[in-house]
Amino acid sequence: MHKKIASLLLGLALLASACATPASMPVAATPQMKVGSDGQPARYSLQRAEMLKKRAQKGGYDVLFLGDSITHQWEWVCGAQNEGRTRFDKTGGKAVWDAKIAPLGAEPSGIGGDRTEHLLWRIEDGLLDGKADPRVVVLMIGTNNTGHRMDSPADIAAGVGAIVRAVQKRKPAVKILVLGIFPRGEKSDDPKRVNNTRANALIAKLADGKNIFYKDIGGAFLAGDGSLERAVMPDFLHLNTEGFNRWADAIIPDIKQLLGK
Repeated sequence: MHKKIASLLLGLALLASACATPASMPVAATPQMKVGSDGQPARYSLQRAEMLKKRAQKGGYDVLFLGDSITHQWEWVCGAQNEGRTRFDKTGGKAVWDAKIAPLGAEPSGIGGDRTEHLLWRIEDGLLDGKADPRVVVLMIGTNNTGHRMDSPADIAAGVGAIVRAVQKRKPAVKILVLGIFPRGEKSDDPKRVNNTRANALIAKLADGKNIFYKDIGGAFLAGDGSLERAVMPDFLHLNTEGFNRWADAIIPDIKQLLGK
């Protein structure tokens, strides 16, 4: 009798173990279509995502930049009205892209406001399908997780890690240059900058020195006292021409090395 009861209990334990659901992943590491404050699909972002997907799927480039508005603005002309905006933008790096990054055979793929889960959704939606075959991916994402939701550093790092794995799943041979999230906020003790810095310490652990590489270039944008200057980031978040020049100069040697040039 006791043996039967023990056997029954063991069977129930095994069944419960088999049926148990894994610990839920943070939102930052779960693919999410971007929606607006009304809960409806974010029309502009989804239209841009579709355009970028079709553009990327055509192939013909060696380096793919993935990210949010900071990457998006590689396509903006600093001092011009971009994408139908009525104001003249103080940020943008197209002149730098054309002069320094495009000659490497590069393609930009950023969307303003994207958090890690949104970029992950774009990859799941086919961004790297078709003829897309980059040799190097440059990834910088996560500041909107801090700015919009103040995600924990662990959740942000989990989101970046999920993106890296999603890229590798589709392109096993690609080299991924993961950049630390850029500094934001004027002062070094700005809570959002502190959160990004803590996330970077975890993101750095993704590097394996073989296919995944990490580089924190945040210092290139800072003054001697650790503050950000409007001469580099007019809104203490996005880059102007000088800021994009510093970004380009900081990573071009790494990209060339990964390309074998």
